Amino acid sequence: MTRHVLAGIALAALAALTVLLSGLLGPEVQGVALLGAALGGALGLVPDRSPGARVGGFVAGFVAAWLGYGLRAAVLPDSPGGRAVAVLVVVLVCLAIAVGTRGRLPLWSTLLGAAAMAGSYEYPYAADPSGFLTTSPVSATAVLVTAAAGFVATSLLGPVVQQQRTDEALLDDARRQVEAERAGAERAALAPATATATAPAPAPAPATASRQAAAPPATAATPIYRPFDAAPEA
Repeated sequence: MTRHVLAGIALAALAALTVLLSGLLGPEVQGVALLGAALGGALGLVPDRSPGARVGGFVAGFVAAWLGYGLRAAVLPDSPGGRAVAVLVVVLVCLAIAVGTRGRLPLWSTLLGAAAMAGSYEYPYAADPSGFLTTSPVSATAVLVTAAAGFVATSLLGPVVQQQRTDEALLDDARRQVEAERAGAERAALAPATATATAPAPAPAPATASRQAAAPPATAATPIYRPFDAAPEA
């Protein structure tokens, strides 16, 4: 956590420094200082691919968005339809770069670069589309300077973040395994008691031959009255 705090402080200091040096870097830096620092910081923090590959994808997407503005200025009409076509072309170019390099230049980094160019230049372009050749380099330089500052401030923290995510994943797997073993032990402990409670009562044992022989034979019932004698007494 200490490294995260230090990286955040360095990022904030560099962003503020670029604004203070706007007299040397150009007044356009003031408007894109936070945008560039945030995008550059994200580029340095995400632990996906090497820093060089991430920067390469960012630059490729940035150039694609720049060419998209050139396409709007030269060919496409300044209308919602023309802007929609330019956006479609830029995103497809970013996708083609990622696919063509087989992911060596990740798609997310190319989209990040396109967002940097669009976020810094959309307003100046809308104000003066015909001045693309003179205004676009100024905006591009301003956002690239601030993005570079953000990337430098956080790039060394990327491997630390990756190691922390790996440790967290291992800890979660171990916790789930312990919970599964505990649940299995509880089920095993409850199984004998359940089996005893549900077992049927034993059937009575059949009578043996000796017991049957010892039993006295059944006798005829003795009548309770005297039989009537039809002959009279002498």
